[in-house]
Amino acid sequence: SYYSTMKITAAFTALIASASAFAPASRPSFGVGSLNMINIAEGVDFDTIAREWRCKWSPDDDKASLVAAQKALEEVLDEVKAVEGVKKVDRVVCGGCLDFKIVTSLGADDFGKWEESEFAPEGKLIEALKAIDGVSLVETQTYTLMPM
Repeated sequence: SYYSTMKITAAFTALIASASAFAPASRPSFGVGSLNMINIAEGVDFDTIAREWRCKWSPDDDKASLVAAQKALEEVLDEVKAVEGVKKVDRVVCGGCLDFKIVTSLGADDFGKWEESEFAPEGKLIEALKAIDGVSLVETQTYTLMPM
């Protein structure tokens, strides 16, 4: 039934969101001092690090969960943009796969300080997204960016 599926989905989402088994054993810290360009491997350089907050939304109720996710973003957007070193904040929405993503890009020199603050206001936004009916698979990821 619909309710059984929703219960299983909710349980699975809670497991993924809280399970440390899905996290790497040793996550690299991006506190890099005052370097302008960082080299990961031959030919793989970067100067920007991004933190992504993402979830899936439901098309139900005229996309109410997408509307609520946007409102949750708007509640913290000024705080995100005020983080020292922010280059830009992008919102990505895919109507096909139902993705809602916020990507905050910082210069590599500034990223470590934000990481030390636990990416504030990340916790506030993640909790808001998890509380929205129709939102699932709330996740975070850190990666590098480099224009090609």
